[in-house]
Amino acid sequence: MSTQSQKKKVTVTTLQQMKRDGERFAMMTAYDYCQSVTANKAGVDVMLVGDSLGMVIQGHDSSLPVTVEDIAYHVRCVRRGNTHAMIMADMPFMSYFNEVTTLENAASLMRDGAHMVKLEGAGWLGKSTQLLARHGIPVCAHMGLTPQSVNHLGGYRVQGRDPGQAEKIIAEAKQLETAGASVILLECVPTSLGKAVSEALEIPVIGIGAGPHTDAQVLVWHDLLGLYPGKPAKFVKNFLEGNPNGIEGAVRDYVTAVKDGSFPAPEHCYE
Repeated sequence: MSTQSQKKKVTVTTLQQMKRDGERFAMMTAYDYCQSVTANKAGVDVMLVGDSLGMVIQGHDSSLPVTVEDIAYHVRCVRRGNTHAMIMADMPFMSYFNEVTTLENAASLMRDGAHMVKLEGAGWLGKSTQLLARHGIPVCAHMGLTPQSVNHLGGYRVQGRDPGQAEKIIAEAKQLETAGASVILLECVPTSLGKAVSEALEIPVIGIGAGPHTDAQVLVWHDLLGLYPGKPAKFVKNFLEGNPNGIEGAVRDYVTAVKDGSFPAPEHCYE
């Protein structure tokens, strides 16, 4: 039996223990079998089948056109290459607008191989979070910049710079923890707010553009490797550039940098 197959599977309990132990974990998007195999070999702890596939796979200008069926297809692909990582699946735009729809769509993704679902929003997600948790479905609540709400937010803007808004994000993160969220994902907020939310919660906080003090980091596969066209976001680092060990080496270096705290560096953070 290989060392890879012997590696213990990552669960919600694993992530919670890592938070208690002060051990950071690395998360990365994955959309297919080969990406899944590479992520597992490189030591990625959590793979996100994200609705970002709408842009990086399908070529849309946002994640809004992505359907539950799209996510489900890619979950099945990722599952086939997985040996130990947790698989988190996005609940796409308008797939959790009432109780019945929320349960049906989340259950479908779990049956296809997800271990946790991710919903975008804030305090108003409390009822959905409580509903899913009550039915045994772990929830990651995505706060801060929520791309599914890009039209409401007026673009991809840093959230929580206003002290009042920052306090509201902290308070609503606590509400979601109380409602049963297993993880919080915090996107595009000032470093100080990422630190405050992480310290205020007992559950793990995953950051993307939220500074170095969160319990974990996540990057999109195509950003991590410098594959997506156009100017990268401030929080992105290309780990493939100049890397002599190819794609797997780049992903492994990303995992190492997250765990030793060298990524994100100050140039990847918002103040």
